[in-house]
Amino acid sequence: MAVGLNRLLVATLPLLPKALVGLFARTYVAGDTPDQAFAAVKKLNDQGFETTLDILGEHVESTEEAETITEAYASLYHDIARLGLRANISLKPTHLGLDIQYDFCERNVFKILDAAQATNNFLRIDMENSPHTDATLQLYQRCLERYPRIGPVLQAYLYRSADDLGRLMNSPLNFRLCKGIYRESPEIAIQERSAINANFLALARQAFEGNVYTAIATHDVDLIRQVEELIREKNLESSRFEFQALYGVPMGGVLEELKDKGYTVRIYVPFGEAWHAYALRRAQENPNLAGYVLRNFLARLVKPSTG
Repeated sequence: MAVGLNRLLVATLPLLPKALVGLFARTYVAGDTPDQAFAAVKKLNDQGFETTLDILGEHVESTEEAETITEAYASLYHDIARLGLRANISLKPTHLGLDIQYDFCERNVFKILDAAQATNNFLRIDMENSPHTDATLQLYQRCLERYPRIGPVLQAYLYRSADDLGRLMNSPLNFRLCKGIYRESPEIAIQERSAINANFLALARQAFEGNVYTAIATHDVDLIRQVEELIREKNLESSRFEFQALYGVPMGGVLEELKDKGYTVRIYVPFGEAWHAYALRRAQENPNLAGYVLRNFLARLVKPSTG
């Protein structure tokens, strides 16, 4: 019954005032401004975690907005260096104008890449839904010609990912492996959770055997344990991989445990004014947490005053 109630609460989120959704968003978003995100990163760094920063937003429709975001990302690199934070950057190509024109997006990403190079930092190019997969991988490979500290993302639910990984392994590679969150057709994407997990492990094995640096990005604790078994089987040095998780997602101490084992654990820290759509997506992915947050808020509303 609790699961059904949580899903019902999540279904009502898009109907609620934005300010009310903001109470839920604070769980998953590090704030509206860079300074708020920097404070969250500093706290995570002090706890022994690495981080990656992401300015929320995607699918911009104007060149002006894409150029503004480009400048914001470039500034982030210099702020990270100035503050001495352990953070790199992740970005979505559609946030930089990929829907407008590929060449325009590429120029914007090159500007950000110049800032990464000037500060000796790393750039992760996130993967979006399937209409953008080929262009995103092309963008990554063009960037790799200019600066080596860059990496793509591959999604375990896409049938094509094993072939993509094989091609990318022809050059030095640092990639993030995730399950995939977008709705894709059965013709191109695995639909069953168990089969997605099996492909995730197969891709991790392919990467480990190919001496590829792999960022294991999942909140599935059972899958994390299976990846750990694979790491032990291959006797991998901890410098060959890292684990990644989203900011605010409860993991029951698993991330701390991984860190205490000497593994690198990186937290994906999103921030920015475009938090509303992101919060709704996180709620749909984790209805139990969303239900908990919303129930506690409603309880405070109806609690009789004691003053």
